[in-house]
Amino acid sequence: MFRFRRNGPRVTADEAHSRTSGDRPDAVLLDVREQPEWTSGHAPGAVHVPLTKLVAGATVPAGAQGRPLVVICRSGHRSRQAAKLLTKRGAHAVDVEGGMNAWAAAGHPVVDERGNSGRIA
Repeated sequence: MFRFRRNGPRVTADEAHSRTSGDRPDAVLLDVREQPEWTSGHAPGAVHVPLTKLVAGATVPAGAQGRPLVVICRSGHRSRQAAKLLTKRGAHAVDVEGGMNAWAAAGHPVVDERGNSGRIA
């Protein structure tokens, strides 16, 4: 379930986790932070396309195309922009309130580029 806010549909970190985890997730978690942020720590199973690349015309990876997208960044600002952009391109996209900060605060896993415990940069 998502809520419509003044800036578009948003989900909580818990809703994002439940929609994008497990054996049969119903959505793809798309992280739009820059490479150094991603490398320091991201949600396991997330796919990565920085907002700067999306704005420049990049598409989401093939495995995420045609699937609902739950877009996340560090705090929720860039993910809101990305979700709007992706929606204009025809995707079903929502963003995560509070971003990776809220994800980690809710106790959801964060891993680094090697799969070890990561941190939010």
